[in-house]
Amino acid sequence: MAMMVLLQSPQVEVLGITMVTGNAWRDEETQHTLRMLELIGRSDVPVAPGAVFPLVRTQEETRLAMPLAGKVAWLGAWGPRAARPQSYGPWEVPAMREGAPRTKPLDEDAAHFLIRQVHAHPGELTIYAGGPLTNIALAIAIDPHFAESTKGIVLMGGSLNPQTDDPEFSASPRHEFNFWFDPEAAHIVLHAHWPRIDVTTVDVSIKATFTREILDEISRSPNPAAQYIARYSQEQSYLWDELAACAWLDPGIITKERLLYMDVDLSHGPSYGQTLTWAEAMKPVTDVQMVHAQVDLDLARFTKMFVERMSAAPVGGKR
Repeated sequence: MAMMVLLQSPQVEVLGITMVTGNAWRDEETQHTLRMLELIGRSDVPVAPGAVFPLVRTQEETRLAMPLAGKVAWLGAWGPRAARPQSYGPWEVPAMREGAPRTKPLDEDAAHFLIRQVHAHPGELTIYAGGPLTNIALAIAIDPHFAESTKGIVLMGGSLNPQTDDPEFSASPRHEFNFWFDPEAAHIVLHAHWPRIDVTTVDVSIKATFTREILDEISRSPNPAAQYIARYSQEQSYLWDELAACAWLDPGIITKERLLYMDVDLSHGPSYGQTLTWAEAMKPVTDVQMVHAQVDLDLARFTKMFVERMSAAPVGGKR
């Protein structure tokens, strides 16, 4: 749905979607994305497959570490979920409820696609990142001036001090999946010289939930995106990436942010992948960058915008 927020917004020109393993394996996510684009009438948007695995963290090392470091509530592609009781490998794509896509992804990999687009539109593009940051870190490694050639990056990631009874975050307030899944990639991205870094944190994300009321309201629209959601979406706990997309389009949704220097713990101990932050006076000398960390929102304004975008008619074949 986060991708659809941007695809359904007339003020946005989506040049492409890059895929990375995160909540599911890259190949499965690629197939779902291609089919989504077909069903909402946006097959004009290219899809570039990216990294299958994180830069350093591995599934097996994570499994071995958990008995000592503690369990992780959400393992993404590495764990089971309600609709998929058994985990499976990176090259398997289970049968899809919405049917298999007819369209194909690009032959070009995500990192080189990103670099090519940025060089074609210097200073004009904003990178939206709703998953682990592996592809973007690879683009920076290939082209060290990649980040500074953009307009900025908008990402969902990091956690500061979320106020919640949800044990996943109340007991581990600095844990967040996207940074945790590929900490080295997050470290590379957060150290790059972006013109601006906007971070939608766990703190603000958990204040926006996908309720039955929102789903029912969207489902009343006859338009393709709304009917896609009505058929294939389920209520979920939080609107993580959707909020990041909407807040980029309408910054007024965010009512409070903190200007912090942000990094990720790479110590490979129990806190591996957790969010690190400092105020100006306390920051290290390791070229950490300042981020706009979002911590509160106008929930009614966000909900209205989200429902409107999901319920709207297709924007049309923009590239």
